[in-house]
Amino acid sequence: QDVFMGDMPLMTPNGTFVVNGTERVIVSQMHRSPGVFFDHDKGKSHSSGKLLFACRIIPYRGSWLDFEFDAKDLVFCRIDRRRKLPVTTLLYALGLDQETIMNAYYDHVDYTYDKKAKAWKTKFFPERVRGTRPLFDLVDAKTGEVIAEAGKKVTPRAVKALIDAGEVKELLVPYEQIVGKFAANDIINEETGAIYVEAGDELTLEYDKADELIGGTLKDLVDAGVKTIPVLDIDNINVGPYMRNTMAADKNMGRETALMDIYRVMRPGEPPTVDAAQTLFDSLFFDSERYDLSAVGRVKMNMRLALDAEDTMRTLRKEDIVSCIKALVELRDGKGDIDDIDHLGNRRVRSVGELMENQYRVGLLRMERAIKERMSSVEIDTVMPQDLINAKPAAAAVREFFGSSQLSQFMDQTNPLSEVTHKRRLSALGPGGLTRERAGFEVRDVHPTHYGRMCPIETPEGPNIGLINSLATFARVNKYGFIETPYRVVTDGKVTDEVHYMSATEEMRHTVAQANANLNEDMSFVNDLVSTRQNGEYTLAPSENVNLIDVSPKQLVSVAASLIPFLENDDANRALMGSNMMRQAVPLLQAEAPLVGTGIEEVVARDSGAAIMAKRGGIIDQVDATRIVVRATSDLEVGDPGVDIYRMRKFQRSNQNTCINQRPLVKVGDSVLKGEVIADGPSTDIGELALGKNVVVAFMPWNGYNYEDSILISERIVRDDVFTSIHIEEFEVAARDTKLGPEEITRDIPNVGEEALRNLDEAGIVYIGAEVEPGDILVGKITPKGESPMTPEEKLLRAIFGEKASDVRDTSLRVKPGDFGTVVEVRVFNRHGVEKDERALQIEREEVERLARDRDDEMTILDRNIYQRLRSMIEGKTVAKGPKGIKTGATIDAEMLEDLPRSHWWQIALKEEGDAQIVEALNEQYEAQKKLLDARFEDKVEKVRRGDDLPPGVMKMVKVFVAVKRKLQPGDKMAGRHGNKG
Repeated sequence: QDVFMGDMPLMTPNGTFVVNGTERVIVSQMHRSPGVFFDHDKGKSHSSGKLLFACRIIPYRGSWLDFEFDAKDLVFCRIDRRRKLPVTTLLYALGLDQETIMNAYYDHVDYTYDKKAKAWKTKFFPERVRGTRPLFDLVDAKTGEVIAEAGKKVTPRAVKALIDAGEVKELLVPYEQIVGKFAANDIINEETGAIYVEAGDELTLEYDKADELIGGTLKDLVDAGVKTIPVLDIDNINVGPYMRNTMAADKNMGRETALMDIYRVMRPGEPPTVDAAQTLFDSLFFDSERYDLSAVGRVKMNMRLALDAEDTMRTLRKEDIVSCIKALVELRDGKGDIDDIDHLGNRRVRSVGELMENQYRVGLLRMERAIKERMSSVEIDTVMPQDLINAKPAAAAVREFFGSSQLSQFMDQTNPLSEVTHKRRLSALGPGGLTRERAGFEVRDVHPTHYGRMCPIETPEGPNIGLINSLATFARVNKYGFIETPYRVVTDGKVTDEVHYMSATEEMRHTVAQANANLNEDMSFVNDLVSTRQNGEYTLAPSENVNLIDVSPKQLVSVAASLIPFLENDDANRALMGSNMMRQAVPLLQAEAPLVGTGIEEVVARDSGAAIMAKRGGIIDQVDATRIVVRATSDLEVGDPGVDIYRMRKFQRSNQNTCINQRPLVKVGDSVLKGEVIADGPSTDIGELALGKNVVVAFMPWNGYNYEDSILISERIVRDDVFTSIHIEEFEVAARDTKLGPEEITRDIPNVGEEALRNLDEAGIVYIGAEVEPGDILVGKITPKGESPMTPEEKLLRAIFGEKASDVRDTSLRVKPGDFGTVVEVRVFNRHGVEKDERALQIEREEVERLARDRDDEMTILDRNIYQRLRSMIEGKTVAKGPKGIKTGATIDAEMLEDLPRSHWWQIALKEEGDAQIVEALNEQYEAQKKLLDARFEDKVEKVRRGDDLPPGVMKMVKVFVAVKRKLQPGDKMAGRHGNKG
């Protein structure tokens, strides 16, 4: 059985979503990539300024696992930021024992007892004594000679000599040197099973007052005849005793007590049992339902810890935890570096699909709970899926996400640039991201890895600075969500045309030259030293070392910033204002492309969807202000009428009340290529983005009128409508079904004179083209009034004029104070099954006529194409049998066809069998096409005639759009592209 799971908004070709009738954009979110991160507290926690290292495993969803050092150099772990536990407790819970733990974190060195010398032999590592002062003489075990005396510094030269000679393999060391070291394994008496020492135990000696050996574990071992003792290789210089000390400090010794400890921390106040503790622990990190690292997290973890787990291994493994702790301890020992959280290799982009998926998962989990409850209470044999599944939670999650999520925003439609910029925005805010108050300087700052990925210029001023960024011009997001930027490959010092996209982590290994480096004819570098970037640092490098070069100087900045000419000479702060203010430019009556542009204007106009482009090449068949009909000549498919009809948007309102108006640029008979601009949109001029005007600017004082950032403008500019724009306001009124009876939309309004009704038609709705001012009625509406006690005067009126004198009140839609303008469009929405008024029927008739006109045009062009093809097929062929007036056996020529009506051409039967079949196939194709066109037309008409889904209780709704021309006036803001505003 199929189960309906709710609706899902589809993305429009322009990358927006239509939700509740408005266009919205889902902004992509930057968040910290899942994986493992190493960090330290910068010496803040401890008064001595000691660095306390920490490591955190962040999953895509699930519990966080932290490892950290404390001031005493013991290693602790925290689950979900709860109370800390010794890290060995976690390792015991994973099923490791003391010996395994010690062997995982330390190498061991064997000490062998030499009875004759009453001393111990051990392997000699010359590297380790460099620069130290030994506490005992270093004695060669073979010859017995002293190679370094106690208390004297061992020089690097001496060490080198020892290594070169390679003679000394083992040293003889006294008892004292082993004291204080730790056993690496459990040492057991084979026969009795008695344990002498356990792994990690300290080796001791006890002396009496006369310095005679009387006891200690070391003496016991020698007495028991143990020849070789494995000892942990801890020298407190290269390797510290942190894990061993942690184990000694941990009161747990085995798995069960460790599990109970973890249970007590996670569920305080509940009585722990071993089974419950085991289940909880397993579900925390090893259950794919509750814990997910995601493919990204796994890849990042494999890279950081040099593991080789599969991408599909989405939960933690023992090895992961063990190697995390190992890496943390190595950091403390001074090996390796901590991670930079603001590096773009550690931050990734979550775009619409992923955000939606996360929301849907929440809905599905709620659904799952409900289904499980229902399944427990019904007969499972007879029940159908439909009876168990209630898809409301899933649908509600989707609705909530698109309707009210922080990242689902009302599209900024002021002009084409603001649309493009809004869709390319990256926000660090939103659910699962940062908050403005908590974000520090580091997160907001420009990082070297932003180069070519995120724009260093375009970001808001104010509290959101640096948290909301823009994608750079050529950047793209890869399958893991990391931002990549393109580079051209340089081989043997020559620049090739091969382009590679690189993420921030991949780029680290390369030397990258600037886009404007000087090149010779053969694409080699002119200079021997080239300015390059390595690892985020700017350096000069020999040209033969360069292996990548930027693709373009624009690569660094965003679309808006790349519209600023001579950007390289601007101050960054002003360029920031310039790129932000271009998004606020209102579309003017007449667009004018800039005289000084940067060449990207055309691309913005095209990609924003403001201008209309030809889908395929062809010839313009018809043009008027509302549509362009193109007879396609390229990319024709079999069974395709070869007609493209482009509808232009006329005076529509944008989200910001600016005017969206497209006008054709082509004439009948023009031939166009695929991708050519055939109509201009708002703020575009012949397919180029045109946000402003080319006006003459003078820098001079003028009687103080242009003091500071005031701007003085010539009167001619206002008079000639240079900076005049159109704005469209939307007014809406609904007729509801009230308790006292339905509201009515009508021209018949009580106590209103004819003068006030002059702009209304017989249905009570304003005409298109009417000029309205404050207080004018746009839609007449009356609402039933409750029965009120009557005054004697009313009683008298009632007696004279009969029943209904006036039990309705006037609730008409009027123009708000301060609004003037012309009505440009009216839309009437009716509920299903409610009779339509005259105005609604008129609008419907116009719409159907438009559809019919489209169909007829397609039909005409189809006929023309098909009959042309038929003519070329049958001219010069021999007739087998034909309609009246055509002789059998005659050869078909142009004159013969001219005399016959076109519809009779199909009746000519050709002599050749193959020819006849081709004509037959063409006829079938023609009929199928006609049927398809008719079916499409009928379908669209049915949609137009169908009623609308209105909110409950609303019978009818009317929307009126009023357009206003706004001239430039004092208090308006003007700006150039360089942040020079006033």
